[in-house]
Amino acid sequence: MFPLLGLFIIGIAFVIVKFWLLMRASINSKKFFDVITGALDKEGVSKGIEICENTRGPLSALFHAGLERADRGLSYVERAIENEAAVQLGFLERGMVWLSTIISVAPMLGFLGTVQGMIIAFEQIAKSNDIVPSEVAGGISTALLTTFSGLAIAIPMQIFFNYFVNKVDRMVVEMEDYSNKLVEYLIDKNLVAR
Repeated sequence: MFPLLGLFIIGIAFVIVKFWLLMRASINSKKFFDVITGALDKEGVSKGIEICENTRGPLSALFHAGLERADRGLSYVERAIENEAAVQLGFLERGMVWLSTIISVAPMLGFLGTVQGMIIAFEQIAKSNDIVPSEVAGGISTALLTTFSGLAIAIPMQIFFNYFVNKVDRMVVEMEDYSNKLVEYLIDKNLVAR
């Protein structure tokens, strides 16, 4: 039970940290895009870069990378956005493998505890040469408690894991969509060297 308790505590810590990080990384993409395009129209690329530097989140990092290379040409802008997207995706997915590991390991540890408890229960039966239901039932009940605990840990962690994967996927789609819109905007307004 102690390893299961440890997994539960570690899992809860990962869930809290991941939830906080994803909430901090989320911004209203449409509003941010409108702010950037308004700044680009009125004050140019340097103002857009300044706004990106003062805004947190992966979308602002992508815009920042692209706008910094607007004077070099379209291929540089696209490549910078692609490179930054890979970095930001790594940031968004960080820690997910540990949560997935907890989801896999917790039930297995629970089953291991159950098997160990069953071995102890059968050893008691063998030693007593007489089956006393209260002794056997207590050992089996204790053994099944670890399976219950392992599943009780894995199920909510799986729900959080699925939520995080969905949230990251939505953020990635938004990043791709608005990055393409930024590139198109830069081309339409002749703000990028060709």
